[in-house]
Amino acid sequence: MKGTFPIEKWGNITTPFYFYDTTLLKNTLEAIKKETDKYNFTQHYAIKANANPRILKLIASYGFGADCVSGGEVRAAIEAGFSADKVVFAGVGKADWEINLALDADIFCFNVESLAELYIINELAIAKNKIARVEFRVNPNVDAHTHAKITTGLSENKFGINLSQISSVIKEAKTLSNIEVVGLHFHIGSQITDMSAFKDLCIKANELQDSLEKEGFTFPNMNFGGGLGIDYHHPNHINIPDFENYFAVFNKLVERRGGQNIHFELGRAVVGQCGNLISRVLYVKEGEVKRFAILDAGFTELIRPAMYDAYHRIENLSSNLAEKEYDVVGPICESSDVFGKEVMLNEVKRGDIIALRSAGAYGEVMSSQYNLRNLPNSYFSEDFE
Repeated sequence: MKGTFPIEKWGNITTPFYFYDTTLLKNTLEAIKKETDKYNFTQHYAIKANANPRILKLIASYGFGADCVSGGEVRAAIEAGFSADKVVFAGVGKADWEINLALDADIFCFNVESLAELYIINELAIAKNKIARVEFRVNPNVDAHTHAKITTGLSENKFGINLSQISSVIKEAKTLSNIEVVGLHFHIGSQITDMSAFKDLCIKANELQDSLEKEGFTFPNMNFGGGLGIDYHHPNHINIPDFENYFAVFNKLVERRGGQNIHFELGRAVVGQCGNLISRVLYVKEGEVKRFAILDAGFTELIRPAMYDAYHRIENLSSNLAEKEYDVVGPICESSDVFGKEVMLNEVKRGDIIALRSAGAYGEVMSSQYNLRNLPNSYFSEDFE
C-alpha cells in the first residue's frame, strides 16, 4: 500500500523536494503530549533531526522545549518560539561564541560533557556575571544494540563523562563560583527499538543516583535523552511510534525523587515519519545483470543510505504496473550514491515520481551542495489542500 500524496497537485514543481505530512506531524505531537502530560514529563525536541523553520514553529506551538547541539540551533529555537527556559544545549565541542549566545539567552541548562568544558563555561559566565545551569552528561556504558555510527552510550564513545569519573567532576563543579548543577543527562544512541536498552538505562540511572546521594548530591532534574526508533519498513501502517510503551518504561522503572523533573529529547521519533523525499526518474538503465532506476535525487538530498546503510521504503507513485526489480540510485559521481538494491517497484519509466519514505529525520537537515547541486525545497501537505 502506497502513502497518500497529492501528486496531481504538484504540477511542475522541481524535484527533488521534501514533502511533509502536516496532519501526521500534528498527530505525532499530540500522541507525545498525551503521554508526557500523563506522567508530568518534559519533552525537548532534538532540533538536529530536522531544523526546517515551519517544523520548528509547529513543534514549539505545542509547548515542548528544544534540545540543541550548536549555537545555530539555539538561535533557531528561540526564533521559532521555543521558550528559552526550556532550551538545553548539548555537544562535546561547544565554541566560546556558542556558550556566550546561550548565556545571553538565559537557556535552561548546558548538558556538559567534560571537565574542560565546565571550566570554560564557568569562565565565560563569570565574565557576564551570570550563573550557568548545567547537567552532566553521564556515559552509562549501556549497549543500545543499534548501528555503530549512532551508538553514543558506551565507554569508548566520545560523548559524556564515564561513570567512574562523575563523582569527582560534580565535586569540582561545586567549587566553581558561577556554576549551578541542576541534573544528570543520559543519551545512549539513536534508532533504538528494543525497549530492554531503555530498561537497562533506568537501572543504571537508579544505581548512580543512589551512589551519588550517599555522597550528598541530589538532582532536581534527570534527562534521559532520546533514541526511540521508528518503523522504516511500514510507514503506511505504523506511522506513529509506540510512545505509550516508551514513556511507561521510564515511569515504571525510574526511581523518581520527590519533586524531581524527568526530561526527554526525542527527535527522529517526532519527525521521521512525516517527511518524504520526492524525486523523478531520469533514466532506466538496463545492464547485463542489473536494472537501474536513476533518480534526480542523490545522497546530497538524503545521505542516510550512503552513510549508515540505512533502509528507506521506496515507492513509485506514478505506476500501477507489475513490479520489477531495480537498483535505485542517484546521479552523484560516487559509487555509494545508492538508495536501495534489488528493490521491487511498480514498473518504472522516465519521469515517474518516486517517494523515499520516512525521511523526515536526518534528511533535509543533512542535505549538501556536493557536486554544486541545489539544496532541495520543502513543501507541506497543507500547501495543497
